[in-house]
Amino acid sequence: MSWTNVPPPVCEDADREPDVELVIEARTRDLGDLIVGRVLPSPRRRLVGPFIFFDHMGPAELAPGRGLNVRPHPHINLATVTYLFEGEIMHRDSLGSAQVIRPGAINWMTAGRGIVHSERTDAELASRGSRVHGLQLWVALPTAHEETEPQFDHYPAESLPALTLGGAELRVLAGEAYGVRSPVRTLSRLFYVDVLADGEATVGVPDGYPERAAYVVAGAVRCGEARVERGTMLVLAPGRSIRLAAEPGTRLVLLGGEPLDGPRHIYWNFVSSSPERIERAKHDWKERRFPLVPGDEAEFIPLPD
Repeated sequence: MSWTNVPPPVCEDADREPDVELVIEARTRDLGDLIVGRVLPSPRRRLVGPFIFFDHMGPAELAPGRGLNVRPHPHINLATVTYLFEGEIMHRDSLGSAQVIRPGAINWMTAGRGIVHSERTDAELASRGSRVHGLQLWVALPTAHEETEPQFDHYPAESLPALTLGGAELRVLAGEAYGVRSPVRTLSRLFYVDVLADGEATVGVPDGYPERAAYVVAGAVRCGEARVERGTMLVLAPGRSIRLAAEPGTRLVLLGGEPLDGPRHIYWNFVSSSPERIERAKHDWKERRFPLVPGDEAEFIPLPD
């Protein structure tokens, strides 16, 4: 079912404006060993706060001898945010970082003026087979920070604040919400929260941010009389206190923040406020002027035609 055919659920009395501005269903992308649900950007909504890209990976069974093999590729003027529910990914980048990404940790890579990275399944794990399930988001950087020095930061699961509210277990992955702040270093005001409901739960969406959304990773959420399931994002109206009812076994993420200081352009893995900057990045990648990834120098993803 296409998201364009889904009416916004109404979470309040009929005499009020809807609390949900837009419903977006993930569009499926088959990457061979992995099915990915692309949520942002969508034709009718490019960003929520500074979040400009939202991919839901899996859950997928990787057969013995198979694994993720995302060859080295470049980014500029954004930060990538990788968060796993299951599995492992080996991250390497042109700064020399080599980090195994495991469930519950936040891995925040600030591309700034330019970085190259790869994402693969470790050879020993691939030989045994594995599962992988997670989210990868991109955060567009404020104009003043687009050309900052690239940086990779790993935050172990135990370093992120956790709390119980409304019958759900919450983890504040980035930014500030529910009176607690994540240690994750960001360059803009935002929030990103993982919510797990073992039983029925009622979750309040963080107030105080102009743009907010909720995405159902598993299970289902009720908003008034409406019910939305896995693979669905609700873009929420600003300035409202909104509560979502999660069914038992539901997992969702809440995210949002301040809007960016101007439009952003996207081409492939490049995001920038400047079309000219993207053209320069395309030329530099084609001419192999980006740095190599130590330990993963032999392969790369060519610039799309």
